[in-house]
Amino acid sequence: MLKNKVAVIYGAGGAIGSAVARAFARDGARLFLTGRHRSTLESLAGEIISAGGSAEMAEVDSLDEKALERHMNSVIDKAGRVDISFNAVGLTDPTILGVPLAELDVERFVLPVAFYARTYFLTARTAARHMLQEKAGVIMTVSALPARYGTPSNGGYGAAQAAKEALTRDLSCELARHGIRVVALRAHGMPETETMKALFEIKFKASGMSWEQFCGYLAGTTHPRRVMRLEEVANMAAFIASDQASGMTGTAVNLTMGTLDD
Repeated sequence: MLKNKVAVIYGAGGAIGSAVARAFARDGARLFLTGRHRSTLESLAGEIISAGGSAEMAEVDSLDEKALERHMNSVIDKAGRVDISFNAVGLTDPTILGVPLAELDVERFVLPVAFYARTYFLTARTAARHMLQEKAGVIMTVSALPARYGTPSNGGYGAAQAAKEALTRDLSCELARHGIRVVALRAHGMPETETMKALFEIKFKASGMSWEQFCGYLAGTTHPRRVMRLEEVANMAAFIASDQASGMTGTAVNLTMGTLDD
């Protein structure tokens, strides 16, 4: 589905970013992987190349405006354009979780809001400026259940995800008329991610809940009574990024498996 597409993946070293990279490579995309840990990126790029795919990697701070611009310019120099920008950058700071809002200091609350809004805005804007010249492209990110569903002791995480979904709609409103689609994937409860591991350690383990019980709790909130798999999210990402999803923009794709029934 993505043959000859040029894709930049931010946060490619994480669980979601690496799964999406594998799916994009499988479907023929030329990948430019970015993140902050060279060894992880090198391992992923090597795996993709060994499987017959195309991947290059670079250490890039997705909060650094100038670094993002330099990297995108290098992508354009090598590939001529960018077709897909996928932001899977995550924040694993444990201090943003586990404290009731009435007891949380404002700096801890604002931290995830500022982090997620900044990285998504900067990566999207960087890609959009080049996509506008081609009158085509897809800008994507990952959202989460708390964007639309109240959860306790999550600090500013829910507000951060809601901000990303609002930015998705606003970007689409401005860019869709120029041939650029903007879509978020609203996932839920994947135990393989660092976010879920941190959530367990901070909010559930202290109550005596085991990891197996925690996974069972997550599964129990969905209609099929199982957790979403990374591969499923990655497969949906590949479809949304492809021309087969040309009618979809300005929305968050609901991957909560019934937990949210919108």
